[in-house]
Amino acid sequence: MLTQIINGHILTPQGWLKDGSVLISDGKILEVTNSDLAVIGATVIDAKGMYIVPGFISMHAHGGAGYDFTEGSTEAFQKASLAHLKHGATSIFPTLSSTSFENIKQAVKTCEALMKEPGSTIQGLHIEGPYLNKKMAGSQWEEFLKDPNPNEYIPLIESTQCIKRWDISPELPGGHEFGQYMRSKGIMAAITHTEAEYPEIKAAFESGFTHAAHFYNAMPGFHKRREYKYEGTVESVYLTDGMSVEVIADGIHLPATILKLVYKLKGVEQTCLVTDALKYAAYDGEPIDDPRYIIENGVCKLADHSSLVGSLATMDTLVRTMVKKAAIPLADAVRMASETPAKLIGIDSSKGTLQKGKDADILIIDKDISIRCVFSCGRTVEGMNTLVH
Repeated sequence: MLTQIINGHILTPQGWLKDGSVLISDGKILEVTNSDLAVIGATVIDAKGMYIVPGFISMHAHGGAGYDFTEGSTEAFQKASLAHLKHGATSIFPTLSSTSFENIKQAVKTCEALMKEPGSTIQGLHIEGPYLNKKMAGSQWEEFLKDPNPNEYIPLIESTQCIKRWDISPELPGGHEFGQYMRSKGIMAAITHTEAEYPEIKAAFESGFTHAAHFYNAMPGFHKRREYKYEGTVESVYLTDGMSVEVIADGIHLPATILKLVYKLKGVEQTCLVTDALKYAAYDGEPIDDPRYIIENGVCKLADHSSLVGSLATMDTLVRTMVKKAAIPLADAVRMASETPAKLIGIDSSKGTLQKGKDADILIIDKDISIRCVFSCGRTVEGMNTLVH
């Protein structure tokens, strides 16, 4: 049984613990203390002058390392998840874009099998679509888009426990019934790719939609129709107390001013950081070969420059952006990448904070907000060689 002691500035639910120690053994946190620990036979990891924070929770990512989760294969799930793990995502909810239900069922089988592996980073499946407003669907595959059909989604949900989140356009016929059903099953229902205004957002929230996917993106803000002005989805979500949001904090999908505004109005407890990463995130293989898309300035775009398609970010990029560009305190930026998503999606009993009894999902980051070491359930994934005392 490997026992390790990590010394440094520790982020706890109560705030920073300067020059503290975290004792981990057998994949669990045994103690978090403000004093140096001395345990016979323990490996001491000297991270003094650096920050010890909880592993990040990636609750919206479509792929990485050249693999797309919608492929549904074990290789795609493992390779993409590992790529994000090396950048701090010690828990991940693989995201499926709009696809056929046959593909979804295959991904469910893969997800179920990988969730059973000891210490797996995969915590459940996230589905985005295919129940999307065609006018707002962006780069989602149009041939799969449709209205919610209980004859499709109910049998699927009843057949598995791995689906933890499902995003749709709530204004579609049958959308409210979908939200009610997901709420009855304890599954996060999120609004996405929508043009809903306040009455619809209010009704959607009451029917079970508690979260807004990639806030600001693929949804309208304040706008005019003829001579009159109307609130958009953005203002409606702000006005809906209790509806949480997520932002693609890569510094490109949203400018720093908007990231500051979301932080100010929704707060740490209702804001998550997500990558919405495509398969080209954490990827150094062949260049993109699809004529519909281009990679430019660190994001993927439609070739005609009419829209962003998805990010190439990893979770560490998001935290660094929030701190360095949006001037958000490091503790709050980390919480929005760990504690908040863990609570909202229901894995906070074992993930999201550094506390006794929780999984030893731990990151060591330096003053430049760069990851120096990644522990997943106590297992070293990245770094540490230069830190062992």
